[in-house]
Amino acid sequence: ERFTGLIGKKVTVPFVNREIPIVADEAVSTEFGTGAVKITPGHDPVDFEVGQRNNLPIINILNADVTMNENAGPYKGMDRFECRKAIVADLEKSGQLVKIEDYSHAVGHCQRCSTLVEPMVSMQWYVKIEPLAKPALDVVNNGTITIIPERFSRVYTNWMENIKDWCISRQLWWGHRIPVWYCRDCGEIMVEIDDPTACTKCGSKHIEQDPDTFDTWFSSGLWPHSTLGWPDDTADYEYFYPTSVMETAYDILFFWVARMIMLGIENTGKVPFHTVYLHGLIRDNKGEKMSKTKGNGIDPLVVMKEYGTDALRFAITTGIAPGGDSRLSDEKMEAGRNFANKLWNATRFVIRSIEDHTVELDIKKENLTVEDRWILSRLNRTIDTVNTLMKEYQFGEAERQIHDFLWNEYCDWYIELAKIRLSDDGNQGASPLPVLIHVLETSLRLLHPCMPFITEELWQQMKKRLPDTWQEKESIMVSRYPEADSSLIDEDSESIIESVVEIVRSIRNARAQYNVENSKWIQAQIYSSRLASYLTHYANAIQNLARAKPVTVVEVKEQLQSGDKVLAIVLKDSEVVIPMESMVDIEAEKRRLQKEIDENQLQADRLEARLNDKNFVEKAPAAVVEKERQKKDTIVDKIERLKKQLLK
Repeated sequence: ERFTGLIGKKVTVPFVNREIPIVADEAVSTEFGTGAVKITPGHDPVDFEVGQRNNLPIINILNADVTMNENAGPYKGMDRFECRKAIVADLEKSGQLVKIEDYSHAVGHCQRCSTLVEPMVSMQWYVKIEPLAKPALDVVNNGTITIIPERFSRVYTNWMENIKDWCISRQLWWGHRIPVWYCRDCGEIMVEIDDPTACTKCGSKHIEQDPDTFDTWFSSGLWPHSTLGWPDDTADYEYFYPTSVMETAYDILFFWVARMIMLGIENTGKVPFHTVYLHGLIRDNKGEKMSKTKGNGIDPLVVMKEYGTDALRFAITTGIAPGGDSRLSDEKMEAGRNFANKLWNATRFVIRSIEDHTVELDIKKENLTVEDRWILSRLNRTIDTVNTLMKEYQFGEAERQIHDFLWNEYCDWYIELAKIRLSDDGNQGASPLPVLIHVLETSLRLLHPCMPFITEELWQQMKKRLPDTWQEKESIMVSRYPEADSSLIDEDSESIIESVVEIVRSIRNARAQYNVENSKWIQAQIYSSRLASYLTHYANAIQNLARAKPVTVVEVKEQLQSGDKVLAIVLKDSEVVIPMESMVDIEAEKRRLQKEIDENQLQADRLEARLNDKNFVEKAPAAVVEKERQKKDTIVDKIERLKKQLLK
């Protein structure tokens, strides 16, 4: 409204004396400054659009070396920064400068060298994109192509619905040369597949190829079909196109994936793939994107040398959701290396057991112990879960499930139980070796896509020591991927061994809580009405794994007498009672607890006195007073817990 009367009139640009029109456009914010701004259609993307809408001429004032050209009038030949200073000085000298003030402005800089970039209009090659974008949008909307995770379908749709014509020419030294030639004599423009030797119009030999190269993403967009021999109808093209799954990072969904879909449909009439799986970005331990400019990149070769190749694969893939970013840290690398070491040691134990015992590979179901049935059940549940997750493209979670099974169940519990059976003083029942070998080999195949090198090595080490008939395949990579056997799911055995594990853990935790030395044996009574007969069978295992002797298992819990000093631990299917005198010297423990109570009471009294001091409360900062109050509350709470422990 303020400038309505000026629209259509002209003003003169100072110093170059060029007349320019006054136009109105929605791109200019009326809330910023005066609401009037001089625009440069030749040197700003937004101004260029305004110029196109208002039929404004495009005037370029820059040379290629960013000095001023003849359109800059008296500033011709000046460097851009010198020119800006000179214009301000001239405006001040002529009395036309009203004021100078700072304001925030988004200015583009080179990603590599941080040089300030000056936009400039130039002649380029474009692809008219709308005819390509519509079918590429349709195949995602109608489900022909699925994008995982689904939220990126909305991102894709938004891009394709608002897409602009695609500039495909680049002024680079390296890339696919644009197949366009110009005749110097008649000006003919020729687009040819094969290099021409003369002008197709006038026959002149004076022809020159366009120096530009294709945009990298244009060349990459042709990759799914051009690498297979297209446009020829080759055997590779017939077999491999279209492919099934395209996996890449979400940040190039538009740059690459959308271009492959558009060009694939345009050139072949078919989509290039039916599923797009997008992984997240690997960031540094602070959550920053890795870049050469920031210098926060991690050299994979250095990491692989320090931690191992499979450890790196494990660190960047485990527990990651589709499209979710992850932070790469030394702790993750160490976890990957530790897991590889755990696998190595487990396999070494199995191999050593193979060498020390006669091996029967056949698993006879009638001879299986409860723990054998348990580990086979857990293995097949894990296989079923992993295969389901794989089909749903939840690769990170699938890998975590394999890790947890191998570490927490096979290594930590089944192998420990097997050691007891294989030892000299173990029972003389069925050997655990057939199950040990079967579960390990199956688990290695299950893990192989995630950690290919160590699984291949361990598989081959087992193959050397077992009969030739053990495996038909020469490599784990061509062996059949595991499938679950539902007949081996055994809920009863799972319940029993889970109870054994829970009992052992509870006793170990009690030992840790009361700082019981590793060499000291403690007593434990286990009460379970439902599982007593099974737990009796595992009393020896509980004794060895929890360092508890004797371990007594009964169905009915004895009534505790008043004054009995025991620690009672209630579990899911059982209760563990540990006499305190078997863990600690009760009188010494009482003295220790009382001493700790007295020391904490002194601290509490000092803090109480300070908080009752009006001088401190009124003069000290509120945050300091609150901190002291919280400290006192924490100590008082600790005293109450110590008193309860003393009463036990």
